[in-house]
Amino acid sequence: MLLIMSPIHQPPNSSQPLFFMELDAKNFTVTDHSTTTITFTTSASTNTTVSPAANFFNDLLNKIPLPRWALYTIFVAGGLLILLCCLCICIKCCCKGKKKKQQKKKDEQINLKGMDGKTTTALVQPDVGDVDYGSTKKRRGKLLYSLDYNVALSELTVGIKQANSLKAMDIGGSSDPYVKVYICPDKSKTCETKVFKNTLNPVYNEQFTFQLSKSTLLKSVVVMKVFDFNRFSKHEIIGELRVQLCNVDWNHVIEEWQDLAEPAKFEEENLGEICFSLRYVPTASKLTVVILEAKNLKGMDVGGSSDPYVKVQLALDKRKWKKRKTSIKRKTLNPYYNESFTFDVTFEQIQRINLVISVWDHDDISRNDALGKIFLGCDATGNQLRHWADMLSNPRRPVAQWHNLLSAEQVNSTLTLKKKIPIPSKLVENTRWSSK
Repeated sequence: MLLIMSPIHQPPNSSQPLFFMELDAKNFTVTDHSTTTITFTTSASTNTTVSPAANFFNDLLNKIPLPRWALYTIFVAGGLLILLCCLCICIKCCCKGKKKKQQKKKDEQINLKGMDGKTTTALVQPDVGDVDYGSTKKRRGKLLYSLDYNVALSELTVGIKQANSLKAMDIGGSSDPYVKVYICPDKSKTCETKVFKNTLNPVYNEQFTFQLSKSTLLKSVVVMKVFDFNRFSKHEIIGELRVQLCNVDWNHVIEEWQDLAEPAKFEEENLGEICFSLRYVPTASKLTVVILEAKNLKGMDVGGSSDPYVKVQLALDKRKWKKRKTSIKRKTLNPYYNESFTFDVTFEQIQRINLVISVWDHDDISRNDALGKIFLGCDATGNQLRHWADMLSNPRRPVAQWHNLLSAEQVNSTLTLKKKIPIPSKLVENTRWSSK
């Protein structure tokens, strides 16, 4: 309520009293001091209060230079768009859930079908041949070989034609493959192909002949092993083939491709390895052999050790010619020698000699035992021939390499050395006698 005191038409020097005006929300009253009261009624109905948030919103709308109906339309359209997006997201999530449930039901149906025999899927363990056990089942490559048997000569000819898609054994994704061939269970002779560098598809075209009677042939197995050549470490096997000769039809020559299999871990005895270097100086006619070391030799003594020494022998025209030997290393299977031997060999003779390296176990009382043997030279094959060829192609430069030792029987049957070299004088006499 508001009280207003104001004179109404009061002339100067008048003695009439003042009028008082009283206002409230609905009416106001004018009252003089003595007798008269005048009441006015206003047209206002109620008093409204406005919140600060509403005032802020109204001020914000007033600042936008658009009519109110346009602003309301924009707000409604934005709300509908947001609602539509939320609805689409919900529908998509529901569809994903339904698809997962349907796929799960299908998988369960497939597994259940395997139980009643309506499909080839069975809830049992797969066959051993169908399981991939890491590297044992990885592709090792293929080998093309041939077999031919001559009944009249009792000769078996094994041909190593080529290999394809061999397993990479080196860091660069390649290999240096060669093939080793022998006959089981006799193993009296071991042959090797030449080494091909940096290839997984070598072409060999080499043949090896083995003397086998008809009765022995039917009990034998041809073993073809593919190795990766390493000059300063053990040669890694890539894979192998084993052919039972009793199952072969000998009416015609056999030539076929076969996948290489995992190498068998039996039958092949490990006789150890030996490392030596070769150097030939043509101008000085000097052949230098340095026996460096051996490892993993076979134990021959009672305590499981050996007393190894190395014999170095030269054979000229397959006749024993010159020999030297290293010192004896007591009670060890990994001897270190680093002993050098130099032989006088002319350039004409170097084309006809073979170098025989043999490791022996020394016994003070009984006869010395041969631990293993290897030979290089004009009649060698495989990596032994490669080592010899590397020496000849690099004159005055020592070439070192590790070699796997073979049994003495294998080397002797392959090399077939004669005991003594003919005396030159007797050769001249025989020549004269034959001319007469």
